[in-house]
Amino acid sequence: MKVILRYSVAPGLLGLLAVIGPAALAQRPVPVGVSARAATAPPAASLAAFTKGMQKFDGYFPFYYEEKTGKIYLEVTRFDEEFLYFGALASSVGKGIERGQSSANIARFSRVGGKVLLVEPNYGYRALTANADELRAVDNAFAKSVIWGFAPVATDGAKVLLDLTPFLVRDSQKIAESLSRRGYQGPGASLMGSTGSGASVSYKVDDSRSAVYLENTRNFPKNTEFEALVTFTSTVVRDADSDLAPDPNAVTVQVHQAFIELPDGGYRPRKFDPRSGFQDFSYLDFAAPMSQPLTQRFSVRHRLAKRDPAAAVSEAVKPIVYYVDRGAPAAIKQALLEGGAWWNQAFEAAGYRDAFQIKELPAGADPMDIRYNMVNWINRSGTPRAYSYGASYVDPRTGEIIKGVVSLGADRHRQDYLIAEGLLQPYEDGKPVPEQMEQLALARIRQLSAHEIGHTLGLHHNFTASSKERASVMDYPFPRFKRQADGRMDLSDAYATGIGSWDKRAILWGYADFPPGADENQELARIMQETLRQGHRFIPGIGGYVHPASHQWDEGTDPVAQLTTLMQVRRYVLDSFSERAIRADAPMATLEEVLVPMYLLHRYQVEAVAKSIGGQFFTHALKNDGQAPTQMVDPAVQWQALDALLATITPAALQLPEALIAKIPPRPSGYPASAETFTGYSGPTFDPLAAAEAAAGPTLAFILDPQRAARLIEYQARDSKQPGFLPVVEQLLAHTWRAQPAAGYAGALQTVVNNVTLKYLLQLAADTKAAASVRGQALLVVDGLQQWMRAQAKRSKGPQQANLLFGLSQIEQFRAEPNKFSPPPAVLMPPGAPIGTPGLHFVD
Repeated sequence: MKVILRYSVAPGLLGLLAVIGPAALAQRPVPVGVSARAATAPPAASLAAFTKGMQKFDGYFPFYYEEKTGKIYLEVTRFDEEFLYFGALASSVGKGIERGQSSANIARFSRVGGKVLLVEPNYGYRALTANADELRAVDNAFAKSVIWGFAPVATDGAKVLLDLTPFLVRDSQKIAESLSRRGYQGPGASLMGSTGSGASVSYKVDDSRSAVYLENTRNFPKNTEFEALVTFTSTVVRDADSDLAPDPNAVTVQVHQAFIELPDGGYRPRKFDPRSGFQDFSYLDFAAPMSQPLTQRFSVRHRLAKRDPAAAVSEAVKPIVYYVDRGAPAAIKQALLEGGAWWNQAFEAAGYRDAFQIKELPAGADPMDIRYNMVNWINRSGTPRAYSYGASYVDPRTGEIIKGVVSLGADRHRQDYLIAEGLLQPYEDGKPVPEQMEQLALARIRQLSAHEIGHTLGLHHNFTASSKERASVMDYPFPRFKRQADGRMDLSDAYATGIGSWDKRAILWGYADFPPGADENQELARIMQETLRQGHRFIPGIGGYVHPASHQWDEGTDPVAQLTTLMQVRRYVLDSFSERAIRADAPMATLEEVLVPMYLLHRYQVEAVAKSIGGQFFTHALKNDGQAPTQMVDPAVQWQALDALLATITPAALQLPEALIAKIPPRPSGYPASAETFTGYSGPTFDPLAAAEAAAGPTLAFILDPQRAARLIEYQARDSKQPGFLPVVEQLLAHTWRAQPAAGYAGALQTVVNNVTLKYLLQLAADTKAAASVRGQALLVVDGLQQWMRAQAKRSKGPQQANLLFGLSQIEQFRAEPNKFSPPPAVLMPPGAPIGTPGLHFVD
């Protein structure tokens, strides 16, 4: 889930810096009415007199601390000189409001009459020209932001003293807004809902319970760091928020803010290439000639250069150094260090020696300090499914990464340990727990460290890597395991070790330092052509369930064959599943926690296989680069994919052994159900039919996805050999409603699948956002199914007749008001992604 913070930059800087220089980039017109020489009404006291007896902190922005009031006074001398304003949360709330979440912008102090304003200019829109009139025209066309206003408390010539305390002790990270929203669970999560009591919840800063936190308020030659304890209070608290703090009516966090000197003009921006895997940094240049694009695009990356650019391998002028949180447990910390260090392999392949380094954070160092690229270990409450993300904070002028921040959920390894418990079922009386349990979890932590650091180096996901033998740590890997001849599971090769071949090519493209006199564009073109020749393709998570080879959490080069293999392994695990999967003192009801990832072991491979049906291979091809922009999937492969998907929703695939169901009692006191367990219709008892509904629902939703249906119709219109939507649905109905009725448990499972099939078919026909052709063909299928069901109902009895009559009632309800039809949702799977779904790579 990664978070990437991108801010608009100064463009064509490759040549422009040499023409107008970095100083010209910083010279922007001041707002109307603002002047660096504007007169201010002098306060009564001089600066020296006002600060007498206060503790002074010299540094980038000198400041004073008044102990008796707890106030900070900032000394400002450089007006209209831009700097980086950095804000971050230094401590977590623990429900998605995380330590390390940050923001970074350009800011400057400007004097306006008797006030001093802190202004954020708008770097999203530029005129890269020396013409002052063009610069002013663009500057006046777009709004700026004045984020704070100050009345000076003292002056001394060019020096002005400001009371900075109210600015520091405020909600700079919008924590109150997040606390006030229902069910906040991290970036990208659903934020809406009610309190459950009908009362709204509104948190606000309580100044009486907030103060400057001097311990982490420091000054350095190029950065001035401030921290504050900020308390948010509310008179209403939801039940779900009772664990926000010891007193949920008063939530106290530490908020960090900093003023940092901008980097010098030595950074060389590199053009953006959509095939490279790098994140793009863009802005609009209104001075660009008609022959050039208005939008200027560059790659987001760290500054890195060889000491000897002419050497094939050279040390870096200044290496990229990351630091690991000292608070991570020892074994985890070591795994984070080892996995992060893999990136040095990629930089070595790009011609650097020890250019990437990772170390434990020195004792006493502040992880909020902008000078430290951080790998943070974040403890959270509420779920063991901890998400992680990597954020890059960039110079809004150039796209240079100033600080990389990785936030890793501290319970991430427990999800892999849980998977190992289900696969190995290791808890036998008198026998030790196999070491490969812990080794599996630590192997994933190494990969996760490398993955999230990769985002902070400027890289996107590459979800095609699994189809080229684990070519990238920027993919989401599924654990590789195999069943041995004696039936035991071998997890020794669960996760890859070391950096991938795609990662080396990406870093070479993004960070190679070319010899003096070399044409950078030609050198980059040669690198990319070799990357393509080696068979690497970059496809990020662009959505749409389209590309058959681009998927997260899948495995292998043939998704259909892998699903078949995975279903066989899953069946073996389920048939042998027992109390050996839980510890000796664990309640039997907790079998369900370990059962969930085993029963849903195939969930991501199902999604991967579905992409072949109505799918499309595509590339981010550039003109004349030799790549095929698009290609339809072979019809035979699509039919194989459909057969493999239908095999996952048969009663044989969905049933659990009777002996296992009998071993799962209702939850005991102290062990409540959670998001990690199945929901059901049967009250406190374990509901195997609801579990089957949760497993079958996504498969059917993927097959009957409206965008997939539109592609199936379009592709068959263009090529009659393509499957088409109607034949696919007819095949689905032949394996569900029209299949030979089963009896008993198998029959009940068949009924569940039939009902979910009809649910999604009717939703498709009622979907006003779906293409008219899709809705029309779905209506045709519904009409034919309705006639068949009427005929079958007349000669059926018992559960089969009941299922048919219920299905007919659903169709009649749909026909009454098709545009308003909304059947109850299917039972949802427990959340499954081992790194959650922050929406960002979010954010992994």
